[in-house]
Amino acid sequence: MFNLCLTQIITGSLATVKILLYKSKQKADGRFPIALRVTKDRKSRYIYLDWIKEDEWDLNNCRVKSSHPNHKRLNNYILRKQLETEDLILEAESKKESFSASKITRLVKGDRKNITFFRFADEYLQDLKIRHKYTRLNNESGKLRQVKRFLRNEDIPFIEVNESFLKRLRAHLIGSKGLSERTVMNTFVIIRTIYNQAIREGIVERKNYPFGKYKIKIKFPDSVKIGLEEGEISKLENLDLLKGSIKWHSRNLFLFSFYMAGMRISDILRLQWSDIKDGRLVYRMQKNQKVDSLKIPSKACSILDQYVHTKKEKYIFPELNSVNDRDERQIYVRTRSTNSKVNKHLKDLAKLAEIDKNISMHIARHSFGNIAGDRISPHMLQKLYRHTSLITTIGYQGNFIHKSADQALESVVGE
Repeated sequence: MFNLCLTQIITGSLATVKILLYKSKQKADGRFPIALRVTKDRKSRYIYLDWIKEDEWDLNNCRVKSSHPNHKRLNNYILRKQLETEDLILEAESKKESFSASKITRLVKGDRKNITFFRFADEYLQDLKIRHKYTRLNNESGKLRQVKRFLRNEDIPFIEVNESFLKRLRAHLIGSKGLSERTVMNTFVIIRTIYNQAIREGIVERKNYPFGKYKIKIKFPDSVKIGLEEGEISKLENLDLLKGSIKWHSRNLFLFSFYMAGMRISDILRLQWSDIKDGRLVYRMQKNQKVDSLKIPSKACSILDQYVHTKKEKYIFPELNSVNDRDERQIYVRTRSTNSKVNKHLKDLAKLAEIDKNISMHIARHSFGNIAGDRISPHMLQKLYRHTSLITTIGYQGNFIHKSADQALESVVGE
């Protein structure tokens, strides 16, 4: 078996090629890059081959452990890139050509200067897939397909993704496709992300960047967020539903989300009995991989008590107990289908409770914000919402704070 951990010294060149887990760089989700390091004349250059967690790396053999679902493919890819790098060095030596670590890594990466927008976008989407970011993958690949259809399925050089192109794209998506301004801005965010990555990789120059001051600005329109009132929550709580039925279960998921400050369904379904410690819920959020800890309110405890029979299973709620919990794709598909099914039953529950509002799992989050109003400080709401930025919290909560404006209006015109 070829030992990937062995540093290969290319005879005569004093160049070394090594595969390692590069611990000096880490993503927000805790993953490190598998790096191919080329060293020549005491100068090293790195190529990142993939990103994995530290416990998925075999330090002794410098291989991806079999516990990783794609370990065979990754190890073959790593070996292929290492051999390719060694061949390039030996070829340069045989031709008596001078070379540096930078030159070799550029050759391994290939000529990136002429890469087109959608070819690079495919790499970007593939990275999302490797990182198991299936929600983003599904959303962003759909928006990129809209852009490609606008170009009649033709590719386009990065330099042509300019202000004129973006203005024409916006007009097409809104005027011909009937998409909202918010959807267009979300599409522009994806294009901007891809463009920034291309700049970092030297594919396109910063001077061609079409976004920013005096160029295309990404500005989201205000959105209308409507949550339930306290009385409407009470109506849902008081519905007489058959225990164990799908409507009973759907109500439990909605109310549990509300009681836990609008916890997302992707987090709710992943909750395990082991996440409950001393009356607190300690869990890792899927959206940003942050660990959060919240005291479980008594009403949320009452819901958990109704599922105590599932304690022999891994997950509190039953949806994920029948899927391979090592397969992120399966978990994503099951979560998405559950969300769709639950939302359908929540609409029926709204009618039963005589609530004249559209109810979905996401509305549980809006409902908490609506009832919280200005009673809770922004800093505390930031923690409860699990927002990274206080600005995000203030902007979000601004949808639900009307008391001061109402009082100011009444002071002038009366009730």
